[in-house]
Amino acid sequence: MPRALIILSLVVLTACGARQDTTDRDTNLRQLRNPTGTPEEFSIVPPKPLEAPESLAELPTPTPGGTNRTDQTPLKDAVAVLGGAPSRLEAGAGIGAGDQALVARVSRFGRGPNIRAELAEADQKFREGRSLFNWRLVPQDTYNRIYRNQTLDPYATLEAARRAGALTPSAPPR
Repeated sequence: MPRALIILSLVVLTACGARQDTTDRDTNLRQLRNPTGTPEEFSIVPPKPLEAPESLAELPTPTPGGTNRTDQTPLKDAVAVLGGAPSRLEAGAGIGAGDQALVARVSRFGRGPNIRAELAEADQKFREGRSLFNWRLVPQDTYNRIYRNQTLDPYATLEAARRAGALTPSAPPR
């Protein structure tokens, strides 16, 4: 009996210590934490090398709070490496000519000007409704646990499409 009591108390104490902080629900959906407490090697990004312009007239005017020429721009760098135009990623670039037809087709029944804010608010309410059950004895991926009931089974969807007579591609076995 004393052994069972000791084991039970250790399990309870371990469960209390392993509870995860869920105060910032937007950033904790995918919990990629470094449990060792050591620096994360992928979070340390060196700046780009300094470059001296040909003349001082080529120096850009300083923008307080703006970006620096030596700041890393991983998305723009990836687009440039893949042969795209990094300037299209800037905020004021608008919709590119190649995407105009797609945007026109998708918004043919109208679109809300702040749909992103509305969806973010609805998603936050949904997650807050589920927050009562957000603790576990064993750490688990919060995102998959919260949205598990909203995911589609690809094989059931494939079978339903095939039963309806739709032409479907082959799929790997389960």
